[in-house]
Amino acid sequence: MRNAWHFCYALILVLKVVCGGFCIALL
Repeated sequence: MRNAWHFCYALILVLKVVCGGFCIALL
């Protein structure tokens, strides 16, 4: 369970970075 939470948190972090990079690329 703890491992799954860690994975989910990492996935959200990666998504934020990708979204941020995409937004910067759009600008």
